[in-house]
Amino acid sequence: MLHFENDYSEGAHPNVLRRLIDTNSAQLTGYGEDECSVEAKRKIAQACGKPDADVFLLVGGTQSNQVIISSLLTSYEGVVAADTGHVSMHEAGAIETAGHKVLTIPGVNGKIEADALERFLAAFFEDPNHDHMVFPGMVYISYPTEYGTLYSKDELTRISSVCHRYDLPLYADGARLGYALACPQSDLTLTDIAELCDVFYIGGTKVGALCGEAVVFPGGNAPAHMLTMIKQHGALLAKGRLVGAQFDALFTDDLYMRISRNAIETAASLREALIERGYRFYIDSPTNQIFIILEDSALARLAKDVIFSIWERFDDEHTVIRLATSWATKQSDVDALIALL
Repeated sequence: MLHFENDYSEGAHPNVLRRLIDTNSAQLTGYGEDECSVEAKRKIAQACGKPDADVFLLVGGTQSNQVIISSLLTSYEGVVAADTGHVSMHEAGAIETAGHKVLTIPGVNGKIEADALERFLAAFFEDPNHDHMVFPGMVYISYPTEYGTLYSKDELTRISSVCHRYDLPLYADGARLGYALACPQSDLTLTDIAELCDVFYIGGTKVGALCGEAVVFPGGNAPAHMLTMIKQHGALLAKGRLVGAQFDALFTDDLYMRISRNAIETAASLREALIERGYRFYIDSPTNQIFIILEDSALARLAKDVIFSIWERFDDEHTVIRLATSWATKQSDVDALIALL
């Protein structure tokens, strides 16, 4: 079977595994205070252009979203997200189970628009009954979005400006951040993200690590007792070295960005073949996630040889599927998939 169902089917990049092996016998302090973790955090802060940033290494993406949102919100606040946002759709209610409502607004191609956000916030505070409602306490986006689309620098700057006018933190979910930054259509850099967002995370699970995400507060203004809150949410490893060593490797010699480009290049090859064969695209995604519309009969035939993600129904006879490439996708597998198409 050819695996194109997600971008974390493989284990980890060899350099990451090598770093784990090389440090395996060392006796290191726990809970992210070890030498590997400290060095990884320093490299990440430098890469963000924010040497004084607060960096925390967590075990996974859902835990990162839950911890960050919970730590920034008070009991009466919720998080604003696109109706298609990851915390809205594919987080199994992790945000709500921590006591915070996800306040959705209509997205366009997976993205929040600054004007729509402005209208939503203005309408809330103009409502004379807003004291009886869940307050918007922060804004969530993902880069790239759940549909693989990208915010431009201008779009993100405008969203950031709206957030600051209403004194709301802007949070970017970066589970696939490497793939967004490696995309030729992206005009945002890591330093831009650090400049425009109040907090974000750099995804490792989907970009070359066995597990782990690096949460960055670029202004060095993490909430008080952040480590304690991370532990409360079950997102802190006693053997913090396991995540630290991996990010130390990923942020050595630009490895994170170098391996991210493979996902974009193999996706581009696949996308070109789909265009040549006349396939219909559900959305124009330039990153490593490709969404196509298939007749259900064709879907059943493809499923005999390929594992992919069922995304949503298109109509009574068609289904939207997602094909995802990754840092480890082989061109030979892409070629085999193209032959089946």
